[in-house]
Amino acid sequence: MTKNMTIDSDATKLGRTGDSVLSADTTSETDCAAETSAPTASKSSSVKASPRGLANEQSLGASTQCVHSGEQRQKAEGSITAPIYAASTFTFDSTASLLRFVNGEEDREEYGRYGNPNEKSVEAKLAALEGAEEAILYSSGMAAIVGLLMAKLSSGDEIVFFDQCYHRSREFCAKHLSRFGVVTHQVPTGNFEALEAAITPRTKMLVSESPTNPHLTTIDLEKFAAVGKSNEVETLIDATLATPFNIKPIAYGVDYVLHSATKYLGGHNDLLAGVICGRREQLESVRSLRGVLGGVNSPHNLYLLERGLKTFALRMQRHNENGLAIAEFLDAHPRVERVYYPGLKSHPSYESAVAQMRGYGGLITFTVKDADWEETSRIVDAAKIPRIAASLGGVESLIEQPLVMSYYHCTPEDRVRFGIADNMIRMSCGIEDTEDLIADLAQALEA
Repeated sequence: MTKNMTIDSDATKLGRTGDSVLSADTTSETDCAAETSAPTASKSSSVKASPRGLANEQSLGASTQCVHSGEQRQKAEGSITAPIYAASTFTFDSTASLLRFVNGEEDREEYGRYGNPNEKSVEAKLAALEGAEEAILYSSGMAAIVGLLMAKLSSGDEIVFFDQCYHRSREFCAKHLSRFGVVTHQVPTGNFEALEAAITPRTKMLVSESPTNPHLTTIDLEKFAAVGKSNEVETLIDATLATPFNIKPIAYGVDYVLHSATKYLGGHNDLLAGVICGRREQLESVRSLRGVLGGVNSPHNLYLLERGLKTFALRMQRHNENGLAIAEFLDAHPRVERVYYPGLKSHPSYESAVAQMRGYGGLITFTVKDADWEETSRIVDAAKIPRIAASLGGVESLIEQPLVMSYYHCTPEDRVRFGIADNMIRMSCGIEDTEDLIADLAQALEA
């Protein structure tokens, strides 16, 4: 069943790599680097939530949603910002009050592992931005995808991934879920015939990023969702690189949307968070398991995330502008071999991106012409404005060489299989002035 998965050296064919399938029961990813849950009634959909946000908020603009959605209009002590509820537990003034809570008659918090007022406000804001019924926050993006898959999959189940993906997501499924009897198949990104062929009666989830990391391939979300629905299989899109400002997968029929809120949603490189968005009924089991596993975030991080979201739409406008301008500059530069950016006509998934996306984000991947890994690293070192660091989506520009930063411990064969070239550079454009970033890259490319 498993076939060799290769990525063609011709970059124009990336994502069309043949009928490769990686089965977690036979192939593992190379490592590249006793309490009970809260009473379910308290989280039941029958509980009437407190009024939050504005009426008809889905008709409002993105910036208005960022500032106001999900928040109580009048907060404690008249504060305009949400107080930080640094509490591990929440008290009841009487047994009668406790009974109203456990019977689902009172919507409030009981214990920090099950929820926090700061969390509730941020979840409501993220759900509004995504156009979802509900959002569940986690301590990181990886905690979010792990929490969803652990809640939805059992021994003997199978999932199908498109093969361009974050390497830790791949590692979790192929190396760790396999220990619990869950089988992972990977098929070429965007190849819907291969996706359909990989589905079996045991398939429970189809998973993809859009755009993908680091090749920035966009997926036809309507087709992706349709494949899932026709086969009665749930679908998950990791839209971290797009953000809800640029794309809304739920509007295309996708069941779940994942974001590493560490990136653009937080936006300041000062917090870790992850979120899963979707329908309330489908997420009930996910929230329940989170209360058991404890992958919650801290009140201080939630405060920072809510503050970051206030300027999210404004920041994304600049990220989009910088990303496109710098991608065009690199695409025309004689020392650049190839640019991966969905807003360029040269990208294989350009038409899909234009049809679905409002903008294309600030992440750019490019390869340097006739350069080995050491020559490529000199360009990274020569850049003065971007900092050498992992991650993306913050106000500061970041730059890295994937070979060294994320795939250093992979074998050369695995790097070829994952499409990671020695001469590849990934840059996350921040919100600095466009002209300054271009001038800095111009001098770095002369290194």
